[in-house]
Amino acid sequence: MTARAADRARYDRATAHLDAPLAIVDLDAFDANADDLVRRAGGKPIRVASKSVRCRALLERVLAKDGFAGVMSFTLAESLWLARSGFDDVLLAYPSADRAAFAELTGDPKLASAVTVMIDDPAQLRLIDDAREGGREVVRVCLELDTSLKLLGGRVRVGARRSPLHSPAQVADMARAVARRPGFEVVGIMAYEGHIAGVGDAVAGRPLRSRAVRLMQAAARRELAERRAEVVRAVRAVAPGLEFVNGGGTGSVQFTAAEDCVTEIGAGSGLYVPRLFDNYTSFSGRPAALFAQPVVRRPGVGVVTVLGGGYPASGAAGHDRLPVPYLPEGLRYDPQEGPGEVQTPLLGSPADDLLIGDKVWFRHAKAGELCERFDSLHLVEGDSVTATVPTYRGEGHTFL
Repeated sequence: MTARAADRARYDRATAHLDAPLAIVDLDAFDANADDLVRRAGGKPIRVASKSVRCRALLERVLAKDGFAGVMSFTLAESLWLARSGFDDVLLAYPSADRAAFAELTGDPKLASAVTVMIDDPAQLRLIDDAREGGREVVRVCLELDTSLKLLGGRVRVGARRSPLHSPAQVADMARAVARRPGFEVVGIMAYEGHIAGVGDAVAGRPLRSRAVRLMQAAARRELAERRAEVVRAVRAVAPGLEFVNGGGTGSVQFTAAEDCVTEIGAGSGLYVPRLFDNYTSFSGRPAALFAQPVVRRPGVGVVTVLGGGYPASGAAGHDRLPVPYLPEGLRYDPQEGPGEVQTPLLGSPADDLLIGDKVWFRHAKAGELCERFDSLHLVEGDSVTATVPTYRGEGHTFL
């Protein structure tokens, strides 16, 4: 029996009393992945990205481990909810225009001390001030650096279109704009190198593309390491009380941690290890989060139909954004239909061994987006479900 077949047998036994659709997290794999992230971080703390987890119980579990400290959130409403729930160090990774939430933040000393907001434009400061409604609390500010690699005088750009702040001078000017405005304090810098951390460099069947990605990423790491150090020096001259410099992501943990100026690493997807992380040479993890769909039809030889399953991931539309049939091994989508909202036909010889009611296990393309489809996660240890915990959705929250 292969390791994957053994996992399927465990998951089927653990959930035999549960009807699909359902989602699980294999805690042995989750903990092993957490340990691997800590090892790669080389002693620097990891701030866990809540977007990639979306389950308070699992955020608490990972933050109880040595090597993890703080949460990186994705909306201001989520940040305030986490702070009220006892998370005392929440970095909002994206700018917000949530005026009602800013009014709450600036009027509550507990929230203001726990939450740090992201800024890359003076207009965002004005929006916050306009939303204060009398709130006088000092707002903790993190400045985001654009990490993209610019070539040929800026005519070629590699990397996500995030912050407009690219040069050390631009980031320092933004720090001065914050310092001149009462009620704000620069406490951190964030730089997420998505073109390094979030792009696989070993794409199956595409050796030339994979080599090109590795060459690009090596050049991008060198350029960013030098520029990030210059940015930190420039900002510290304006804000000597700078508390943290956050960088990295699951795919670049060890490289970013090697930079002296970086004080903490942001990561989260590496806990669940979705399918997009199969194509990396820098690390390998164990798939920890899966979902199961029930077989509801057997249309013919070599074909079964499961209920639902059309859960595409965000990003540029493509085959790599689809969930992948994982267990039993050897199933594939019908190219004429793909995964459907209500039903999904699957092809392959393993279909002939599946009965009505059997489970087919899938891996999502991304990590936390799976939790937008399920209101609970069944936590598996060995061949038993030892707990069932709510996702954000299960607690009544869909923040985006």
